[in-house]
Formats: sequence, C-alpha cells, structure tokens
Amino acid sequence: MGNIYVAHLVVVVVVFCFLPCLCQGDSDDATTSDVYVVTLRHAPVSHYYGGLRREVNGFKDAAAAPGRTQFNKPRRYGNITKTDKRYGSYISRVHDSLLKKVLNGEKYLKLYSYHYLINGFAVLVTQQQAEKLSRSSEVSNVVLDFSVRTATTHTPQFLGLPQGAWFQDGGFETAGEGVVIGFVDTGIDPTHPSFDDNKYEKPYPVPAHFSGICEVTRDFPSGSCNRKLVGARHFAASAITRGIFNSTQDYASPFDGDGHGTHTASVAAGNHGIPVIVAGHHFGNASGMAPRSHIAVYKALYKSFGGFAADVVAAIDQAAQDGVDIISLSITPNRRPPGVATFFNPIDMALLSAVKQGIFVVQAAGNTGPSPTSMFSFSPWIYTVGAASHDRVYSNSIFLGNNVTIPGVGLAPGTDESKLYKLIHAHHALSNDTTVADDMYVGECQDAYKFNKSLIKGNLLMCSYSIRFVLGLSTIKRASETAKNLSAAGVVFYMDPFVIGFQLNPVPMKMPGIIIASTNDSKVLTQYYNSSLEIDAVSKKIVKFGAVATICGGLKPNYSNVAPKVMYYSARGPDPEDSLPHEADILKPNLLAPGNFIWAAWSSVGTDSVEFLGENFALMSGTSMAAPHVAGLAALIRQKFPNFSPAAIGSALSTTASLYDKSGGPIMAQRSYASPDQNQPPATPFDMGSGFVNASGALNPGLVFDSGYDDYMSFLCGINGSAPVVLNYTGQNCALYNLTVYGPDLNLPSITISKLNQSRIVQRTVQNIAQNESYSVGWTAPNGVSVKVSPTHFCIGSGERQVLSVLLNATLSSSVASFGRIGLFGNQGHVVNIPLSVMVKISSNTTTS
Repeated sequence: MGNIYVAHLVVVVVVFCFLPCLCQGDSDDATTSDVYVVTLRHAPVSHYYGGLRREVNGFKDAAAAPGRTQFNKPRRYGNITKTDKRYGSYISRVHDSLLKKVLNGEKYLKLYSYHYLINGFAVLVTQQQAEKLSRSSEVSNVVLDFSVRTATTHTPQFLGLPQGAWFQDGGFETAGEGVVIGFVDTGIDPTHPSFDDNKYEKPYPVPAHFSGICEVTRDFPSGSCNRKLVGARHFAASAITRGIFNSTQDYASPFDGDGHGTHTASVAAGNHGIPVIVAGHHFGNASGMAPRSHIAVYKALYKSFGGFAADVVAAIDQAAQDGVDIISLSITPNRRPPGVATFFNPIDMALLSAVKQGIFVVQAAGNTGPSPTSMFSFSPWIYTVGAASHDRVYSNSIFLGNNVTIPGVGLAPGTDESKLYKLIHAHHALSNDTTVADDMYVGECQDAYKFNKSLIKGNLLMCSYSIRFVLGLSTIKRASETAKNLSAAGVVFYMDPFVIGFQLNPVPMKMPGIIIASTNDSKVLTQYYNSSLEIDAVSKKIVKFGAVATICGGLKPNYSNVAPKVMYYSARGPDPEDSLPHEADILKPNLLAPGNFIWAAWSSVGTDSVEFLGENFALMSGTSMAAPHVAGLAALIRQKFPNFSPAAIGSALSTTASLYDKSGGPIMAQRSYASPDQNQPPATPFDMGSGFVNASGALNPGLVFDSGYDDYMSFLCGINGSAPVVLNYTGQNCALYNLTVYGPDLNLPSITISKLNQSRIVQRTVQNIAQNESYSVGWTAPNGVSVKVSPTHFCIGSGERQVLSVLLNATLSSSVASFGRIGLFGNQGHVVNIPLSVMVKISSNTTTS
C-alpha cells in the first residue's frame, strides 16, 4: 500500500530467462498483446510435500483425532530443494511444450514458469491467443494480469516489547532468532546498518531451512547479503514486457530505489539500537519488532509504476520455495478482483498454497479508508492489518507578536525563544529582476536567486505551501535551502487556501521552520501579517514590516494518552466476497498495529519521499507501516511456538488484542478525511478487527482457534457457483469436500454474519496450549440480537479442545450493522476476546429499524 507521507490523497537470469522463449512464426497478427497468468490442471510441487500434520499423544497422524494435540508446520524435507528444482525444471519444459503446441507458429513471450505454489506460467499473448490457451484441456484458468500498488524508534516501547515479549524470550539479542521473514516489496538497501550482521557479539545463526540465494548485479554487488539479509531477488518481467521499466530509476536488481521496502523490512526485523539521525538531528534509536530474525527480499514493486500480479505471484512462489516462515505484503491490488468472489485472484490463491506450506501471511489493509467496505485485503487465510496511531507525536508552533500561538508541524529546531523576528513574505522580498507576474510560483521559495537577501537576512521567510508540494513539484527541502542561502533566521510555510483537507507528516528541516497545516490557522497568520504592514500612501510600497514571531521548534516528541486510534486512511470492513455486500462473513481487518509517524530505515537513494532523499531514516505513515509490525511480532510467536499453524499464530494475535487506549477508554476511530480529529466515535470491529495488537499477550494466548487448508477449501467450495473456479485454481474437485463451510462457520477468532435470518447457531473450537485451566464465558450481544453461548463454564486440560456453541436470534429487523463480544475468562489470567458483528437482521417480529 502506498505510504501516507505528505498528504491524503544466481538470479538476474530469473527475470530475463524468458528471452530464449520468444517464439516467432509467420504470423503478422497486429492485435494488442497483454500479460496473462495461466494455471494448469496438474498440481504444483507444494501439493506433493508437506501439509499440516498433527501429533496425537506423541504419534504422527495425518487425520484429526481427539486428545492431546500439538500444532505443526508442514515437514521440511531434507531433500525437498533438490527434488523441487528437478521437478520445477521439468514443469517449465511442460509449459514450453504446451505453448508451442497451442500457439504453433505464433508469437508469444513466456515470462515466468510457476511451479511451487501454483502450476502455471505468465505469458505475453493477444486476447485471441489467450482464448486458445483457455480452450486447451490441460489449462484450467487464464486471468489477465492486473496492477498492484504499495500500500521505528518508539513503537517497541509503546507495544511493551523490552519488558514484555522480548524479556520473555531472553531480550532483544535473541528476539526472532532463526525465523525468516520474506518481504514482497520495493527491495532493500543492503548497506543500511539496520541489516548488518555484525551488530551483536553473538553471531547470527544460518537458518538451516532456508535455501534462497542473493542476486549479484552492479548495484547489488557480491557481499550485499549476509547472515541477517539471507536472500534477495527481483521480479520485473511483466513490467519489462510493457515497456515501462526504467532500469536506471527502478534498478534491475533487489536494490531499493524507492525506500518503501527498506522501511518495511526494518520495521519488522531491523537491528536493535540503530541511531536515527535525520537532517542532523537525533531522534532516538530504532529497532525492528524481531531484531534477531532474518530477512529475505523479493522485489516486485517499483517507484515509477508500482507492480503487476504476474511479478508478485512469481515473488511469492519463490519465497515459499526458498523456505521463508512469514511473508509480509505491504501491497494491495488497484481494483477489486472481478468474478465469483474476490478470493479468486492469482495473488490470494498463491498465498493459500503458501499457507498450506505453513507460512504465515500478513498484508496491509490498504489506505483507502475511512469509507465502509474499502478493504483491499480479502481472504480469511491472509492476516490483514489496519493502521493506528501510537502515543508519540511531534508538534511545532509559532508564537506571534499579538500573543497568538499557532500550531503546526515540522521536525525542525526553534528560533531563540527570547527574541521575536520579523516576518517577511516571499512576495515582498523579491529581487529587482523578479515579479509575481513573471513567476506565479515564486511564493513557494524554490529559488534563492529570485529574492533580496539583504531584506530577508536575520528574519523569518514566509512561503506558500500549495498543491505543487503535494505533487512533488516543489519541496520543503528546496525552500529550506533557499531560506538558508538567504541567511534567514527561519522559514514559515502557510497553507494555500485552495489546499483543503490535507494531513501532513512532520517534515525534517535543518534550520528553524514550521508548516502551518490548517488553512484557517494560515488565515490567522496572513491576516496578522497584512495588518502589521505599513504602506506608503503615495508609492504603495512597504515602508515597515511590523509582524514579528518566534518558532518554538518540533524536535522533541510529546506523548499522548489518546492512543491508539484508528487512522482515517486505514481501510475498513466489512469484507464482501464480491462487489455487493450481500455476503460479508469474514472479519476484516483482523487487527490494528502502529502505522502512523513510523521512523524506520530508508534507502540511501530512496525517492518515495522527496523530503527524506539522502537520509538514512524516514518518518512514514500508512497501513504499509502497520503490516510489518505484525510480521515481526509473528516471528516472535513462531520462535516460541515453532509448531503453530498460520491460523494459530493469527489466533494468538487476535484473541489477545487490546480494546482500550492508554487512558483506559475505548479505542476511537477517525472517520473524516478532511478533519479527522473532529469526528472520532468508538471503533467497531469493521474499523479495528479484534483490536490493537498486544505483543506480550500474543505470546501467552491460553486458547487458540485453528484452521487449515481443507477448511479454507471447504469455505471456497461453499460459495455459490465457485466449484469450476476452485477446480481451475487448485486442480481439486469440490466433490472431495463433502462438508461445505460457510464464512461464519470457519473456525476464526471472530464471528461475522452478513445476514441473520431469524436465528443461527455458530460453533467454534478452541484448543488449550497452556496449563489446565477453568474458563467462564461472558458476552455482550449486538443491538437487535440475543446471544446465548454454551457451555458457560468449562475446564480444559493442556492440549485439549472445547467446542463452543453460539446461538444468535434476531430480535428486531434492521439493516444497520451492530456489534458485540464474547469473552472467555480463565482462572489463570488468560482472556480470550471474540468480536461479534451482525449486519442485516431479519426478525420474526414486525419491529423494524
């Protein structure tokens, strides 16, 4: 997902191996070609290896059985890599043979052969050729490629890691050790100290289960990878075939020319204690959530164009084949996938196979909030993370000579507090050779040569912040350099009245400065300035600048108790299975994590934010920043519970989530784009999922809800008209799944019902991973619904399971969503939180709402 940062609003061959596959015949077909993702009926490699297994009373058994059960990832076979490579090469030849047979003598270009998570390929063909492929008996599915987009110093303390999760497992020196997190993003800057493997006295171990490699190119030379950064590849074949790949700007290597990928990787797994120095100012020391975990990078996103599904699927397929434990995706599609259901798209289906392999998948919810059903992460096997604030805020202010203080933003020092400085508007300090008529943008202060230095020297230069700053045509950095070159005491930006509803991140400035983000506050400043001018009645020239001020500075953070809160841009549920919200029985997002004003590593040439160009760290906002927080915390869970299934990891995170902010009040949700702080009701599960992540609690959940590949397949087969699509994507027949599972019946740590027609019984199964414990059950019913849970008390031994039955009755008819909760309270201190969400309610009574 794209960041919210200035405003709303041996493997090079892997990518280029398609060149020999360019086949030409006598055809002169001039029809436009597109990239298509083609899936074959034959199963991929991963379906022959692994699969979740259970150990019952110490004995391995493929089937579910009563009694003491442990969660297990799929087996990591010692020879799987060699076997897989031989089979992968064979599948690639099969793909080539099929293309030659179906498209005999015609032009086409195969980009990738997928063989690990899905059996298929990406190919550049015309629509007519795609139709030919779809008619082949060996082909199950043909999908047009689609575009995707990209969706910390203090958050470890805010999440309680030093005294909590890290402390439980031996401190930051061991947090996440042995776990490999794979990042599908814009790459990484391997020179950053956040990824150095010599940071600790104890050397990094080599993760034995990981078999990935490191590409070597001119801008990603030999030695870029190490025991911390254990793998790096890039995927751009789909972009290259479209002619939009710029190798100079986008880097044909894993190197990050954007900054986004470096940022997300360090949030999850960056080294501990790295000094954050930006614009010459020290903002503390940074650490990832799991600073001892390993990083593997699969670059499939690029600054100039985003990315494409064909490249992303190739990246995911490779990550799973390499043996990553977690996949972090700070990306979402540009549009809602068409068809029977949103779940049926190449990315989500590849991730389903990844989950089958025991890989926990985290995805950003998207920055498309605050509208309902704005979610762009869909499937129940994907863990979706929304963005929340944390308690650290940077604020700045300017004190005017009329005793008025105006708030603003800007990571900048203040002026001398004991002095007041003259305010000089840029339009009133032009050189003799410059007029506003000549340069209508001169008020943005982008060129020092256009100003009178003697007039500005020692004073505060006032500059206009226009839409051009939002578009990157003008920059704060350039205006600050102008002020510095003119020997100004500081620089003050006021908001252009035509720039309405923008929320600004704090921007670094080396000299005293402030940005007044509010148009109303900017009017207060300009009115004071204009009223203080003395103008000669005859010449109409300014004879005296009477307005004075001092900048207070914004380098020191403040800490607020009103945190966390759901950020306005964080995408919201419900999560309908198609474009109409008739079936929205999966809770999304799953969880909130810190995503606003996040300090993390930045690429040395990162251009995603012009204001941080050339810096080693950047302050970014977005659900892109929230997702890697959870990926890192999932690494801590995987480290402590290596046999947990992906669903069990997600359950531990969800059931222990917090519902309250630091003050003890309910978590609030921003619901306004233009004025987010003016409309903040309590958050619902469609805003925050189960709540705000509780890092320490997730390592001691007590009870967990588990689901597996067969459950998700039964769910997909339960969607009306889905059987052919399921067969096309997975090669499996829905007739094999004799039990149809609907959304509310999946064993998720939440209950969401899009349409409650009078009454319904929903069951959940919990498993105890702690010691023997007694639980009592309580609940709060959604408005218009009566709830009864049985049993209301139960004792559960270690490793045992308990089935809970939840009876929901509609007591009035309503189309307004309402929410409640079920709580399981253990006598050993465990508390399990299960959110209830009911949308349309149809009562047997005549009462309506």
